[in-house]
Amino acid sequence: MNIIINILIGIVALLHLYFLWLEMFAWTTRAKKVFRNFPADLFEPTKTLAANQGLYNGFLAAGLIWSFFINDALWKTNISLFFLGCVAIAGIYGALTADKKIFFVQALPALLGILLLLVL
Repeated sequence: MNIIINILIGIVALLHLYFLWLEMFAWTTRAKKVFRNFPADLFEPTKTLAANQGLYNGFLAAGLIWSFFINDALWKTNISLFFLGCVAIAGIYGALTADKKIFFVQALPALLGILLLLVL
């Protein structure tokens, strides 16, 4: 079961690395294709805001990746729970304020990881 938890944490971390790239480096190019409901004329003026948001996603990914290098089982679990909790809260907030799809892409995988960590 630990393998499944690690895979899920890895998927969440990879998603947030993708969000980092998209928001920090591809906001005015690729992001226009991903965020089709966002007005095209607002991508350039919001480039700095998106980069800031991408940086936060990078911190979440870094925390989740860090958990792979922790040998102490309790410490590893606590760090994983903390960062998955941050992701889940961000995903729930995003679903409530921006787009309901954010819940399924961001919050649900984190919540599944939390559930598995707490059950085991």
